[in-house]
Amino acid sequence: MSLKTCVFALSVSVGLSLPALAQQDAPYVQSVDAHRFAALFDAHDGAIDAETLQAEYLDGAGRGVEVFTPSRIQNADNLARAVAEDPEAYRRGIEVCLPIADSMNAELQETYAAMQPLFPGYDLPEIHVVFGAGNSGGTAASDALVLGLEVICRVGEEEADIRDIFRFFFAHEAVHALQSQNMDAYARDPLLYMSLLEGQADYVSLMVTGQVPTQSRHDWAVENEDWLWPEFAQDRRILKAAAEAGASFGNLPPEAATALSRWHANAGRAPDGWPYELGYWMGRQIVADYVASSETPDQALIDLLDISDPVRVLRQTRYYDQAGADAR
Repeated sequence: MSLKTCVFALSVSVGLSLPALAQQDAPYVQSVDAHRFAALFDAHDGAIDAETLQAEYLDGAGRGVEVFTPSRIQNADNLARAVAEDPEAYRRGIEVCLPIADSMNAELQETYAAMQPLFPGYDLPEIHVVFGAGNSGGTAASDALVLGLEVICRVGEEEADIRDIFRFFFAHEAVHALQSQNMDAYARDPLLYMSLLEGQADYVSLMVTGQVPTQSRHDWAVENEDWLWPEFAQDRRILKAAAEAGASFGNLPPEAATALSRWHANAGRAPDGWPYELGYWMGRQIVADYVASSETPDQALIDLLDISDPVRVLRQTRYYDQAGADAR
C-alpha cells in the first residue's frame, strides 16, 4: 500500500495564510479545504445553501473531502442541513479548532515517529482536516486520515482537551488506514471482528500517546468488567447467527442491530448508563493480551493488521471463555 506524505507548500486561493513546514517530507496537517469552508462560512455569515456548498466547497475539493463525502458528508443537501441546524458548532470549529489543527504538526510528527517502529515498512497516511456534516470526528482510507473539525470541537472544551483528541485520532485512525478490511472475517464473527479492529487502533493510540483512550469509559468498564464479558458473549452469538443467515452489516434484523448498537456506532445513543463505543474497550483488552502473550509481540501487533480469523485471535488470550469461546 502506498500512503504519501508531502511538503506543505500550498496557499489558499481565498487569501488565508496557512502554516508551512520547514522539514521536507515530514507529515503535516493538511487544512486547505477546511480553510476554503471557513472563508465560505464567513462570507455568508453561516447561512450557506446546498448549491453554494456544492460549487464552492465540494466541487474541486481535495482528498480529505473526497474520503469524507460518501458516508459522512453524503451530499451538499445533507451538509447544508447540518450547518443550518447548528451553525455555532461550525463557527467554533473555525475559530477554535482550525487554528489548533494548523498548529499540530509537531505533535503529528511525534506520533508518527512513535508509530513507525511498530509498523516498519508501512507508510502512514496523509492527515486532512475538513468540515463535515456533524456526524463524524474521523475516518480513514488507505491513503488518508480525515478529521471532522466541527465534531472534534464539540467534544473538546479546552485547548488541552482538543490537542489530546487530535493526538488520539492521529494514532487511532492511522492504524485503520493500515488495516485490511476482510468481509469474510467479519461474517465469521461480526462483533468480535469489529471490536478487534477498533481495539487494535485504541491499543496503539495508548502505546504511542501514553493516554488511555476515553478515560471515563475505561474506568466504567474496569468497574463493571465481570458482567460485561457475558453480555459481550451473548451479543456475539446473536450477530454471528445473523451473519450466518446472510444478513449484511447494513441490513441487520432488529435483534442483531440492537446487539451491535450496544457496543459500536452508538455515540450519543449508548444504552442507558453505558459509555459509548464500549466495543473499543473490549477489543483493546483482547488485543493487549494477545500481543503480551505472544512469543513475538512485535510481529503479533503487525499480524493484527490483517485478521482473517477473529476467533483464532481470541483463542490465544485469557478472554476466550469469558467472551463466549466460539460463540456457538
